[in-house]
Amino acid sequence: MVEAERTRARIVRAAVDEASRVGLEGLTVGSLAQHLGMSKAGLIGPFGSRERLLQAALEQASTVFRAVVVEPLADMPPGRRRLERLITAWVNYLADCPFPGGCFVTAASSELDGRPGPLRDRLQSILTSWREQLTTEVAAAQAEMPGPHRPPKEVATTLSGLSMAANQEIQLLEDPSAATRARKAMRYAAGLDR
Repeated sequence: MVEAERTRARIVRAAVDEASRVGLEGLTVGSLAQHLGMSKAGLIGPFGSRERLLQAALEQASTVFRAVVVEPLADMPPGRRRLERLITAWVNYLADCPFPGGCFVTAASSELDGRPGPLRDRLQSILTSWREQLTTEVAAAQAEMPGPHRPPKEVATTLSGLSMAANQEIQLLEDPSAATRARKAMRYAAGLDR
């Protein structure tokens, strides 16, 4: 049982890395099996289907994002300081991304936004949950700062858009100053540097 779990985890890690480069739909069972030195049947076996393997990769990518950006803040009370740390952790995640192709969720969002199906549905759920949490973080920070403030949901949308732009500048444009600019822009959008 332990060996089976290790094999499954190894397959998911490789799938996440590969999908971050080629996209979820670009990930093929054959190329992944070859990369891992496994048969196609051995690769799919722990999941039952390619679709379930892709879902596992999406879940793992979401787990990694939360572990790097959200979980380190768990002991901090909601408020301005926590939002500042969240923005710093988020930009650091983009700049020193654990995925070779950059932010997995950003890439998957672009890839799946117009493709109905279970992967899109799950990604939508993950992003909706993140946006709700981000909105709550912004509202808690605003409660400690003098107003007026933009609506927390609008700020959360702006922060998400800035993170997507930062990912593009870091990954595609290879701009070494992108992270610094993103951090400043996100802090300003959140009302932290006014």
